[in-house]
Amino acid sequence: MLKLLIAVDGSDHAGHATHVAARLRQESRGLKAILLNVREPAPYFGDLPPPDLELVERRLEADQSALLEAALTHARLAGLDEVTTRSAVGEAAQEIVRVASDEGVDFIVMGTRGRGRVAGLLIGSVAQRVVHLAPMPVLVCK
Repeated sequence: MLKLLIAVDGSDHAGHATHVAARLRQESRGLKAILLNVREPAPYFGDLPPPDLELVERRLEADQSALLEAALTHARLAGLDEVTTRSAVGEAAQEIVRVASDEGVDFIVMGTRGRGRVAGLLIGSVAQRVVHLAPMPVLVCK
């Protein structure tokens, strides 16, 4: 059985990567998929009192959960039935590779660009880092 990690961020490119993974399922003897979303930690502003920082953190967690739930629905509609979700906080490329290694996936599937910060809008910046860091194959989808 093929096991893969699909990096999701709510973008059209990530959605397309999910469809590519579903096509792989049709051509293999089975496929298990893990949908992973990585978010950056809550920004800390020195003047923000701890209760407000907790509120920001809870909102970011809720947004991440909603994004993963939508990605799970999308994956199931695309034909992936053995699929789970994971969330992580940190630098996207490093966390994608860490989770993929921890989970023992056969390869990573991801879009060429997503909905990151302005710096993340450079074509394929996260994807390029994942390709460079990952010990397993990475399928980058346009």
